[in-house]
Amino acid sequence: MAAKPLYQDALVWDMVFIYEPDMGNAANMFDRYLAAGINFISVHPAGDRHNVGDAIKRIARCRTDITSHPNAVLVESVDDILAAKAQGKLAVGVHLEGFRCLERDLNLVETYYQLGVRFVHPIFNLNSEIGGGCADRYETGLTKLGVSMVKEMNRVGMLVDGAHGGYRSSFDMMEVSSDPVIFSHLACYGVHKHMRNVKDDQIKACAAQGGVIGITSAGFYLGDATPERYFQHLDYVAQMVGHEHVGIGLDYLDNVAPLVAFIAARPDEWPGATEGAWEPMKFMAPERLEGVLALMQKHGYTDAQIRGVLGGNWLRICREVWK
Repeated sequence: MAAKPLYQDALVWDMVFIYEPDMGNAANMFDRYLAAGINFISVHPAGDRHNVGDAIKRIARCRTDITSHPNAVLVESVDDILAAKAQGKLAVGVHLEGFRCLERDLNLVETYYQLGVRFVHPIFNLNSEIGGGCADRYETGLTKLGVSMVKEMNRVGMLVDGAHGGYRSSFDMMEVSSDPVIFSHLACYGVHKHMRNVKDDQIKACAAQGGVIGITSAGFYLGDATPERYFQHLDYVAQMVGHEHVGIGLDYLDNVAPLVAFIAARPDEWPGATEGAWEPMKFMAPERLEGVLALMQKHGYTDAQIRGVLGGNWLRICREVWK
């Protein structure tokens, strides 16, 4: 099938959307994503910088932003995503970026699930009471609380995400979890060396468990923010473990200036600024995904493989895990 008709017909699923109203990334972007041919995004209104009260309030605000938008549908199930596509609307899910907002109370895992949270990357860069982060001085692996948290996430049907976690912690998650573990938004260390990027043995372990690696649009993880560079990371996973284990996780930010200031104000949480770890500060726009599809076709991907990468692989794993 030609690139444009295939892109329009496929389920296009972006696993990570930066929900930061103060940075200009919120419901104001929904129509743009819809116009770019994207059918589903998952937004993260809260995480490690928020206590329980703050997280609940931010989730509530986010849910209102979604439900009040004329072209958006709040997602609780995979069927909601397919129905929204059929209606020409943008399906919007919710996840969390860090699980400090549990405040060590595992009862809240199910509460967050009932509020619509369908996956969480429990560790955000730094070591916590849950486990070790990718950017800290020493990497500790999962704590006892972290092990119990993973088991509770499995019980309620919440996807466990290794993104932002440390190397050892990611393997602990995959060892403990009875469900596949995902990496929602990063790139490949074998293509571009970065503290956040996933290494070959992590990719292989994730795939062996049935998981999916989501490729980010951030230039500082990719090495550049072009469709060609994006495809290079995507194809690296596909060639190593199969097309069924790679997906889209753009984590796109339209205005980079607030992020530059945010990183500068938190050097312990975002180390490596003087070494250029956050350059180039560019993101591949969602409108350029169709160009990535064209590169997949150029390199011999079948229509079925392309459909899987664009959204079918995420669909499969969420249908398996969500309850």
